[in-house]
Amino acid sequence: MKTIILTACLLFCMVLSPLMAVAGRITDDSGDVLNFERPFARIISLYPAHSDNIMALGAGASLIGVSEEDKELAAGGLPVFSHHDGAERFIAAKPDLVLLRPMIARANPAFVTALRRAGIAVASLQPNTFDQMFAYWRVLGQLTGQEWQAESMIGAFQTRLTALRLKVAAIASENRPRVFFEAIHGKLKTFAPDSIAATALKEAGGVNIATEASQVRQTNIGVFGKERLLALGESIDVYLAQQGRMNPVTIAQIENEPGFQAIKAVRQKRVYLVAEALTSRPTPSLLEGIETIYALLHQERP
Repeated sequence: MKTIILTACLLFCMVLSPLMAVAGRITDDSGDVLNFERPFARIISLYPAHSDNIMALGAGASLIGVSEEDKELAAGGLPVFSHHDGAERFIAAKPDLVLLRPMIARANPAFVTALRRAGIAVASLQPNTFDQMFAYWRVLGQLTGQEWQAESMIGAFQTRLTALRLKVAAIASENRPRVFFEAIHGKLKTFAPDSIAATALKEAGGVNIATEASQVRQTNIGVFGKERLLALGESIDVYLAQQGRMNPVTIAQIENEPGFQAIKAVRQKRVYLVAEALTSRPTPSLLEGIETIYALLHQERP
């Protein structure tokens, strides 16, 4: 009987305290293996998607620092960090984990090495495709001791996405608008064909006219160019652009771009902006982005 009671108590404590979860092992997106004995409790996040997902997983208390792009969390009092600050500032904050992206690991390997030499775990994570997103959420759940919450988050996302897919499936293929999705206005870049944003457009019932865009290195950006865009102008029903830190564009700027009157969507005033945070970040908010795009593309539909 004592054994049964003791086992029940241990199980109960494990449910109450995520920090009692079993040890884990992950391989990050830079190919580095991270072994850990317990979930991390003092995390500095250098990518807003990491921070947003940690909050969504219910592990916000583990965040002790964020990047300058995390404006809401920074405004709430969390210290702001940058890999340009140097490793010493991070070490002084005593994190047990620094979450970053592969682009930072590639650009500043000495920073990563210095953190690891100080005994701080580092994980470089960023899914570039829709199919990788759920695995990424599971990794964050494992790192924070929120595995069950990660599965719940995935389930809720899939349920809402399934409902939207049924609405899209009811739209005949010939009635689906042809769309150019702008990522960066300055050089007329779009999204890589397999990127999260391009997949969001497809899930919303749009036809991407830039499926032959060339991916830029290992990013979600695709090279397309103004000349190619204007050549397809008469076939573009909707001109969509992300708006945010990466692309601080306005509708007026797009409409007044030299040569853009050759684009049917521009002439018909079907130029729309979607928040960058809703279309490019692998977070639960991506579903809101997909639903927003659906509403813009099919305004006459319920």
